[in-house]
Amino acid sequence: MNKDISPVAPVCECHHQHSGAVNEALKKMPCDEELLALGELYKVFGEVSRLKILYLLYERELCVCDIAEGTGSSVSAVSHQLKILKNARLVKFRKEGKNCLYSLADSHISGILSLGTEHIEE
Repeated sequence: MNKDISPVAPVCECHHQHSGAVNEALKKMPCDEELLALGELYKVFGEVSRLKILYLLYERELCVCDIAEGTGSSVSAVSHQLKILKNARLVKFRKEGKNCLYSLADSHISGILSLGTEHIEE
């Protein structure tokens, strides 16, 4: 039996001819701590129920009950997801009497959602 295994990626034969380009890219690369934080942020976007919540809050404030209705989830489940989103600084809330109204934390979040949607629709 022939066990000819081809490489996953083609082997580069340019022998580091582009080290200047690599060095420029490395100058712009965030430090490991920032990359770790960015990875953690993207993990938060990796759960469908959290994405549903973010899209519900895209243009309006909503209370937990309204979010639960919009996602088809329980108030308890939504509260849990809102805590994760709040800890990731993706949503904020304000009190109005006894109610808490949730909204996206800032315009960066709506931008991330818009760019992601645009990307997958290409």
